Amino acid sequence: MGANHSREDLNLSDSEEESGDEQTQEEEEETYEDAKEQGSSERRRPKTPSSLDDVEAKLKALKLKYPSSTNPNLKNAVKLYNHVGGHTATSKWVVADKLTSYSLVKSSLNDDGEEEDENDDEEEKDDDRESTWVLKVGTRVRARVCAEVQLKSFGEQKRVDFVSKGVWAMKFFTEEDYKGFLTEFQDCLFENTYGFEPTDGNKVKVYGKDFIGWAKPETADDSMWEDAEDSLVKTPPARVLREEFEEAAEESGGKIQSLALGALDNSFLVGDSGVQVVRNFSHGIHGKGVYVNFGGATSTTVHSTPKKALLMRAETNMLLMSPVTHGKPHTTGLHQFDIETGKIVTEWKFGKDGTDITMRDIANDNKGAQMDPSGSTFLGLDDNRLCRWDMRDRNGIVQDLATASAPVLNWTQGHQFSRGTNFQCFATTGDGSIVVGSIDGKIRLYSTNSMRQAKTAFPGLGSPITHVDVTFDGKWILGTTDTYLILICSLFTDKDGKMKTGFSGRMGNRISAPRLLKLNPLDSHMAGVNNKFRGAQFSWVTENGKQERHLVATVGKFSVIWNFQQVKDGSHECYRNQVGLKSCYCYKIVLKDDSIVDSRFMHDKFAVSDSPEAPLVVATPMKVSSFSISSSQRHA
Repeated sequence: MGANHSREDLNLSDSEEESGDEQTQEEEEETYEDAKEQGSSERRRPKTPSSLDDVEAKLKALKLKYPSSTNPNLKNAVKLYNHVGGHTATSKWVVADKLTSYSLVKSSLNDDGEEEDENDDEEEKDDDRESTWVLKVGTRVRARVCAEVQLKSFGEQKRVDFVSKGVWAMKFFTEEDYKGFLTEFQDCLFENTYGFEPTDGNKVKVYGKDFIGWAKPETADDSMWEDAEDSLVKTPPARVLREEFEEAAEESGGKIQSLALGALDNSFLVGDSGVQVVRNFSHGIHGKGVYVNFGGATSTTVHSTPKKALLMRAETNMLLMSPVTHGKPHTTGLHQFDIETGKIVTEWKFGKDGTDITMRDIANDNKGAQMDPSGSTFLGLDDNRLCRWDMRDRNGIVQDLATASAPVLNWTQGHQFSRGTNFQCFATTGDGSIVVGSIDGKIRLYSTNSMRQAKTAFPGLGSPITHVDVTFDGKWILGTTDTYLILICSLFTDKDGKMKTGFSGRMGNRISAPRLLKLNPLDSHMAGVNNKFRGAQFSWVTENGKQERHLVATVGKFSVIWNFQQVKDGSHECYRNQVGLKSCYCYKIVLKDDSIVDSRFMHDKFAVSDSPEAPLVVATPMKVSSFSISSSQRHA
């Protein structure tokens, strides 16, 4: 399938199809005003309703006592909509309840995420089960307050959309109620995420005093975002995605496991048992080239399921990693594959002080290191280790692979941390500075001089960082979590007035709040509850003075593309009337027929004159496609 826009959020109108008795908007507003006069106007933290309230709600739902529109004591009144039809031409919002109410309550959830029955007297019930904040809307919605509900607010419509076994929208009758709900929801989200009540003291405890702007974005210094924007073009032109090529992978190689894009003549599709070599062109990668089976290993263990491929030595060699046990990323070594001869020339072992150790990830020394014909070093990461490996022996002589049955890589630089850092992923800048993401959500920045002490450590937002990338100049960092991407500006001004990045010095307390990149609730629901964001990356540049133009991430069958300049623009329409951290929902989607393995932009050198960006390559297990990006004016 080709490229698609994210579906625009549909405006809710009171003339939409309703699923209950007929009632005019004027009658609803009159009923609501009556309820407001008789009910309490005091806003306070919601508490668990009594059993009588539950009975009352059930009677109302069954219409045995009175219609929903005439409840004289209705608090937190909203109109509830449900979206039906997905992304089809007949999709629409329908009224689920013309007048209902919401509540945010403490409740216990079972192992399946379902709310426990408060009247359940079973002896086996766990009395110590931790309670959590839950959003209830009438009798239709029960959802734990968390990032997975993908709450999106629309200030002008006094409306919020969210996901809970479907896509829902709540419209509020007053601005006060709308803003009050958002404040309560954010407080509940903080407590569910961190286990602390949302007091100022607890926010300092979680984020640190230098990052209080992350907890209170309205007080954060966003001047660095504005300074970094391209002042020549405030509003970027619309982009058009066009599929240029789609080809099937070599069947004998099995399913595609990963992409290894080259900056020179070739790129590589890494399969179960070999590598398919394809040509790089200005409109993408294509052409059934040479297919090389993994062979010639120096050990009896043949590398058959590579999960990570790293190009080296002017893209003539490839390092291949496989997990030792299924489902875990750690490995005790890797294979060096000579692309020119089509053979695995050796199996390297990770070792330190005579002891075998494991690694969970590897990376090039810097953004352009794979093009260096003499490169012999690369970086390694494990849960509590960050290091540099060297394929030469300690005396500077390349090891004799013909006689070494299991050559050991040399640990030349790095640190083994004694306490649990829980490193997950890492990436490098153009000068070799390192950014590391952790399971606790923290993102650490290390300079080129030391792997022992991070220059800057950004606090987590409650979700593990599963992938991380950084721009060539080190000014921008992109972290991937299951439900959102986090974009961080690392720029700051030091005490002498010089602008630096967080890789070269401590940023102090003038730190910009990050921005989040999310799917809107409908797209999130269509992507599937079990599909998570994976592998978000910037477009690829390896030259000073050039700026990355786009960001891309994979989720299920979606490849999602954001315009980098648009995300940085603080006046962009996405950010209007938002509460909390600014979230950008303006993106384009490439939808494929199968789950996507990887999505990456080719090297900037392959961008043609009439295109603002190099082609995007999207791989599924059995196919690879290339998309060009051009301005909409070209196709007018």
